[in-house]
Amino acid sequence: MQLEGRSAVVAGGAGGLGGATVRHLTELGVGVVVLDPAAERAEALAAELGGHVAAVAGDSNHDDAVAAAITAAQSLGTFSVCLSATGVVIRSPRLVERDGTVMPKHVLADNLTLHVSGPFNLARLSAAAFAQNEPDEDGQRGVIVNTASISAFDGQATMAPYAAAKGAVVSMTLPMARDLAPLGIRVCAIAPGGFLTPRVSSPQVQALLVEDVLFPKRLGQPHEYALLVEAIVRNPYLNGEVVRLDGAARLGPSMGHGASRRGAADRADPTGGVA
Repeated sequence: MQLEGRSAVVAGGAGGLGGATVRHLTELGVGVVVLDPAAERAEALAAELGGHVAAVAGDSNHDDAVAAAITAAQSLGTFSVCLSATGVVIRSPRLVERDGTVMPKHVLADNLTLHVSGPFNLARLSAAAFAQNEPDEDGQRGVIVNTASISAFDGQATMAPYAAAKGAVVSMTLPMARDLAPLGIRVCAIAPGGFLTPRVSSPQVQALLVEDVLFPKRLGQPHEYALLVEAIVRNPYLNGEVVRLDGAARLGPSMGHGASRRGAADRADPTGGVA
């Protein structure tokens, strides 16, 4: 898809991965709406980047907020791209701890609401708006990009609810693409590994995250996530696919390998805590 004259909604656009994507899309000439509950950060980013960026304070689960974001995007160009880069890891214990404590059931529900229901809601309402666009030469009217996680494939100890939610993002990618194909709308997802965002400030946690990375031996940079978003949007034959972006990392059962490191490992988030 050609980007000239297009606009996008980026949910979680005031965060690490989302913010990098907002900046990158703006540099490419795309009008962008930052949809984020963090109103002050969203407004500050929009003010910094200028007239082709707008901020809407709200949650992807709320229809009114999504509708406002879509309306704002339509005022900036042909609304053709929606990206969900929302979410943080909701800390959870093991399913059952050694002392017999059982994980509260609401932890799973909270993860599903944040990581599945929100992106699903943004996708369905954006797709309805995309369907009104004139198709391009390939018949495209819009592109949806969701954010999964390598935890969907390599979920670690204490991560069952998060892995379940991100696994749902993976699982809905292909059927969503099949549903929307007759309308000329593509759907893909990105499964990031550990990324260097403001949430990953501890050097100890950064070192733990890098352990399972094959090459390059470092955390991902947010602009590298943004580059993949661009590639998905530009490539018309990329559809129904989940792309891992992780330096070939494959996570072990838990982060860190020794008992002395277990405390930090149990508190660390293998995806950088941003999506």
